[in-house]
Amino acid sequence: MQLYERGFPGEAAYDVAVSRALLLAAAEGAQPECLRLYRPDEVVAFSGSDATRPGFAKAVAAAREAGFDAALRLAGGAAAVFHRDALAFAWCLPAADARRGIRARFEGVARVVVGALRALGVDARVGEVEGEYCPGAFSVNARGRRKLMGVGQRIVRGAAHVGGVLVVDRSARVVEALVPVYAALGLAWRPETTGSVADEIGAVSLEAVRDALVAEIRRERSLEPACLDPGVLARARQLEPRFCVGDSRSARGA
Repeated sequence: MQLYERGFPGEAAYDVAVSRALLLAAAEGAQPECLRLYRPDEVVAFSGSDATRPGFAKAVAAAREAGFDAALRLAGGAAAVFHRDALAFAWCLPAADARRGIRARFEGVARVVVGALRALGVDARVGEVEGEYCPGAFSVNARGRRKLMGVGQRIVRGAAHVGGVLVVDRSARVVEALVPVYAALGLAWRPETTGSVADEIGAVSLEAVRDALVAEIRRERSLEPACLDPGVLARARQLEPRFCVGDSRSARGA
């Protein structure tokens, strides 16, 4: 499996578009299975259902007031936060019948994250914490009390994308963004269910968590460092507008 370790700071919509371009290339047989693992920018990623809510414009404004850009995400669910003390991941793979493997892919990602976090000393478990933001059955939590990782999935004919974010530090930053955003969207949640790896084990670097994740993946399969194909990046630039929200920084070219 190819490993890409590149994000696109300041280009929230383009970052999502890169994942979409990789997904389409995988579906067309032009892209082998790959994992993108990177430090994200400060972004609130909204779902399509968020965008239909009456308070969406107010939620976007609240995110930006808190210092976050905004973009539409590939998967469903509800708004999720990416920030500089988190690790984002995006796994794309060809799948002849992508719909049949949905649960297995969720289980595989959750298993890897749990294994990596346990190696670091976290009491990591799979499952939704009651009241968590962007709830999901395959979230990874600490002690059954605090959400650490959220994951979503998007499928097209011939391929699948599993993406999400693992909060390494500064869980308060997630809360700072989501309190006004969720209030504007009319979504109920419990901020105290939000956590980070550092909340559980003390000071820890992004590099240490990244290394633990890579080591856990390599227990089951090979990872080969690679560079993103220029053609994929060009296609992502064409796809970018569909993931922009209002006057996003990426849309403005800032």
